[in-house]
Order: sequence, then C-alpha cells, then structure tokens
Amino acid sequence: MQVQIQALLAVQGGAGAGGTEGRTTGAKVEVATPAIFNGEAGKVGGFVTACRLYLRMKMREATVEEQVFWVLSHVQGGSVDVWKENVLEELESGEMEYEIAEEFLMMLKKEFGGGEEEAVKVAELRKLEQGGKSMEEFVQEFKRTARGSGYEGRPLIEEFKRGINGGIRRKLMEAENLPASIEQWYKRAMALDRNWRESRREEERLRGKKEGGGGAPKQEQRQNLP
Repeated sequence: MQVQIQALLAVQGGAGAGGTEGRTTGAKVEVATPAIFNGEAGKVGGFVTACRLYLRMKMREATVEEQVFWVLSHVQGGSVDVWKENVLEELESGEMEYEIAEEFLMMLKKEFGGGEEEAVKVAELRKLEQGGKSMEEFVQEFKRTARGSGYEGRPLIEEFKRGINGGIRRKLMEAENLPASIEQWYKRAMALDRNWRESRREEERLRGKKEGGGGAPKQEQRQNLP
C-alpha cells in the first residue's frame, strides 16, 4: 500500500509527461495541490476544500481508490502518521471501503476537526469587523468564517450585526421592516454600503470640480466610513 502512495507522488511530479494528472483530465487548468496536513484541527477544513477542488478538476476519471490514496499522500507528520497507517491497513484488508472520495474526505474532517475546529471558527467569527473593507468583501469573509462555526439563524445574524460598521447597522435597525434572514441582512447591508460609497465618490467629484481638482484625502475617506 505504501508503494502505491509513493507511486502516486511520483506520478504527480511527472504529470505533464503523461502521469495521472494528464490521464485523468483533458483540462489545461492549473490547480494548486493542498499543503501537507499534519492533523492540526484548525487546518482540516482548508485541507479538505483544497483536496476536493483538486480531485474535481484534475482527477475526475481516477478510481475512488486512487483518489483516496492521493489524499493520504498529503497527510503526514507526527501522530497523524499512526492514523494513516491504520487507514491503509483497513483499506488493504477490505475493512474500509468508500463509494466516492467525498465519503473519505468527510470522515477525515470529522476525525481531525470535531469540536476544536468549530471552536476555532467561532473565535475567528467573533473577531471579524468590517472596518475599511467594502460590504461585499466583508460579507464574503464572514460567510467563509461562519461556515463550520455551527452558527445559524439569530446567533449568526447577531454576529453579523456586531461586525458591520455602526452607520450601516443603525440604518438597518431603524428601517421600517427589519431584514428577517441572514441573506436579507447581507443583501440590504451591501446595498446601503454601495449607495454610500457611490454618494461619497460623487461628493468628491463635485468638490474636486469646484476646487479645481483633487478629491478628499484617503485618510478623511477612511474616517468617514459609515
């Protein structure tokens, strides 16, 4: 089994010369391989996402066994090596089988993520603040961090409200009809932020025209964020 993993690693190095990568897809898209995973709970989500993307883009036609071995070839270091040896033995003996590689990825995520990954996500979520970012940028960052945190419904909305800039939060809270769902909060917050930024640009254009050029300094713009 170890020989098979080494063979897969060798194939990766020579993919351009007709190895597994070239054989399993005709696409010429460059896809980054995942960083080596050493069992750290906070990194398992990113590792699984990177593996999932690579398998879909570069190894669609590979067998499930090949895909699982490829993922295992990127699991190395410390106590995780013991877990990998156990998995290899179970695969070799037929005790463990997967119909699709996604099942294996979910098992790996559950094995190394658990409550610790959720706790890390919650801590990150509580630190998020919009600051000088546009609302579109903040919403994408918020969604990415919220995924896997266990937050949903009202608690998720409260964290979003806490993180956005005060001016936008006040306008949304003072609206006649409050947003009901997190998606509505995203949508209306982005609309308000976009309108505010467009208004600022127009004011600066008119001011510059009146003064003969030169809009408001960037420092002033940052201080006046909603």
